[in-house]
Amino acid sequence: MNWDWDKLQQRQKERGKQGGGGGPQPPNMDDILNKFKNLKFSWGWIAVVIAIVVILFGSTMVYTVQTNEVGVIQRFGEYTRTTQSGLHFKLPVGIETATKVKTKRVYTEQFGKAEELSGSSTYGASRDEIEAAMMLTGDLNVGVVPWIVQYRIKDAYNYLFNVADVRKLIRDMSEASMRLVVGDRSINEVISKRQEIAMAAQRRLQKDLNEAKTGIQVATVELGNTNVPEPVQDSFNEVNRAVQEKEELIYNARKDYNQVIPKARGQAQKTIETARGYAVNRTNRAEGDAARFLAQYEAYKQAEDVTRRRLYLEKMEDILPKLGDKYIVDAQQDNLLPLLNLGLKKGLQNEVQ
Repeated sequence: MNWDWDKLQQRQKERGKQGGGGGPQPPNMDDILNKFKNLKFSWGWIAVVIAIVVILFGSTMVYTVQTNEVGVIQRFGEYTRTTQSGLHFKLPVGIETATKVKTKRVYTEQFGKAEELSGSSTYGASRDEIEAAMMLTGDLNVGVVPWIVQYRIKDAYNYLFNVADVRKLIRDMSEASMRLVVGDRSINEVISKRQEIAMAAQRRLQKDLNEAKTGIQVATVELGNTNVPEPVQDSFNEVNRAVQEKEELIYNARKDYNQVIPKARGQAQKTIETARGYAVNRTNRAEGDAARFLAQYEAYKQAEDVTRRRLYLEKMEDILPKLGDKYIVDAQQDNLLPLLNLGLKKGLQNEVQ
């Protein structure tokens, strides 16, 4: 059956005029094709469009890395290379993407109230940060330990691809490290040895970050003014004052002890050494006297008369100077009394006369 195309078109027009067919009819394909055939393209407009496309794609192929950052290049999402500071080129957008990571910038995470941290008043403190500063010490006391962690990015690759939420990871690991260090010390050590605790926590945190391959380098860990919670602060201060008084008494007692005991020990040692010296001296003298006596005895045996006379003379030589004035009286002298009066005192002479 052959279709009469002109009659069909006439019927469609009549139905459209009568409102039949359920609404407006779609455009005719012949009309659309005729419109495209009548269009006239200008080569100037084509050149403009091409130039715009080239500029857009070209701008995505050039990127600049600043001195405080590095560029991480991904091709279809896969890591390919890391570029340093300067002007660089890459494939257009959709093929390669460049992510800039600031490796020289120092990031800060705060735990505790800002007013309790030296030099950190510019940082706010949320409720979670304040609660993170509440810690249990090794002697089962609760201490408020505010601190700051400052870090920088050391490895951009590990930083981007090994860590999902860097800030949450830093906070969780920092809190775990600090609680571990504080839990091994008493409340007095936590208050008085802040630098030591900060260094220990920094070493522990860096070790955990390295094991997790986060690419993060901890710059410093700084502790603020450590104290106890406000409800028990007065009682804690009283205890501290009592402990200080006790330590002061112990110190004074040790001071007196160190002054008296060493002096007594020195005197005792001096007495012992004097006695030892005296014993050695007496022993040496006795041995010398014995040796001399034995030598004299040997000489005496060889010449008894000469030795006896020499000993007598030596003894007299030692004794006579000690007797004072000496008078030698002849046994045959008759007039002895006048001679004896010469040695009397003047008063006795008068009495005798």
